[in-house]
Amino acid sequence: MRQLIDHTRSFRSRCDGVGRDLRDLAGGQRPSAMFITCSDSRVVPTLLTGAEPGELFELRTAGNIVPAYDPADATGEMATIEYAVSVLEVSDIILCGHSHCGAVGALARREDLRALPAVRGWLDRSVPTGGDFHDLDDFGPDVARPVQRHVVAQLEKLRGYPCVSRAAGEGRLGLHAWYYEVHTGAVQTHHVSTGTFSSL
Repeated sequence: MRQLIDHTRSFRSRCDGVGRDLRDLAGGQRPSAMFITCSDSRVVPTLLTGAEPGELFELRTAGNIVPAYDPADATGEMATIEYAVSVLEVSDIILCGHSHCGAVGALARREDLRALPAVRGWLDRSVPTGGDFHDLDDFGPDVARPVQRHVVAQLEKLRGYPCVSRAAGEGRLGLHAWYYEVHTGAVQTHHVSTGTFSSL
């Protein structure tokens, strides 16, 4: 914690030292993209993309899960996505899963989550039973194939948001599924035409 505090205290002077004027941010935000990813501490969207403050609108959830759109039972995730598309008018949404994901690994391995009732509830509510991984039984500790399938499934749920569907249909919004390897730093992107992932 001490290191975090020290860096926080010096943040302002460090910004001044590289010529970054944070006062420009007071006029509002105009991020070009939304980045939806896992809460995992090994995934750092701004480090990965090189984005500066104000350039990336982030949403982080356990397992980079996008809940199905239901305004009658709204969640913070739904509101954040709707705001990004309808108010901020981001031009792209990147949904990024990662290797060694604990949430997807638990689903793929059908782990007993009774000791984590909130986690189990979140996964049960947001992901089909078994995570639709029943035919994947040869994945390694990086759970690459389950994570990639999971990312595509979450992107499809995202298409079910009326604002996303409308903006994408009008050509104002691009949707991207990425897979990040935490142990190599490599990023792969999903190709809809082939259903495969390859280097970005």
